[in-house]
Amino acid sequence: MLYLELFLTFFKIGLFTIGGGYAMIPLIQQEMLTKGWILQQDLIDFIGISESTPGPFAINIATFVGMKTSGLLGAVISTFGVVLPSFIIILLIAKFFMNFQDNFYVRGALTGLRPTVVGLVAAAAISVFITNFIPLSIPLPQLFSQMDYLGIVIFVIVAVVYFKKNLHPIKLILLSAGLGIVFYGISEYVVSSGLLGMFTSKGV
Repeated sequence: MLYLELFLTFFKIGLFTIGGGYAMIPLIQQEMLTKGWILQQDLIDFIGISESTPGPFAINIATFVGMKTSGLLGAVISTFGVVLPSFIIILLIAKFFMNFQDNFYVRGALTGLRPTVVGLVAAAAISVFITNFIPLSIPLPQLFSQMDYLGIVIFVIVAVVYFKKNLHPIKLILLSAGLGIVFYGISEYVVSSGLLGMFTSKGV
């Protein structure tokens, strides 16, 4: 029963994902979190892994969610479910698109879908940013002490490098991984060596 539900859920996600893999993030959030199959932090981890591993983003994240939910067979079923609608639809479009691409209603629908896709991707990006860096479940007086400043620093560095240098995405992925290793190693050393307590006691 779980496998059938997993297939139908990802089939629906694949059917209504317009605009690429990132546009499916709000749908995955709604479906997966509502059903309790994964946690928000799991979703963020899957997004990071899916972005940095080979293959289409949508297929990767469906595979990871399926594996997390019900093992190897779940990964196969969720991947098949998310791919099947696109496979069917693209066959139909490839056959008939040339006949109706200039149709008034088709052009109007595409005009309306474009900004919707941008809005969905932007909403997903904002949601992931807030969840990853700003833990809203923490009371306001403790919020600033619990924010992921390390993640924010890496985010700013990568964003600035991308816009200023137009660095290739693969290089940015490697850069961010390297920064994470360096910063995480430094923070672990500070905590394990007791330096953090020394700074705190001196009011630094």
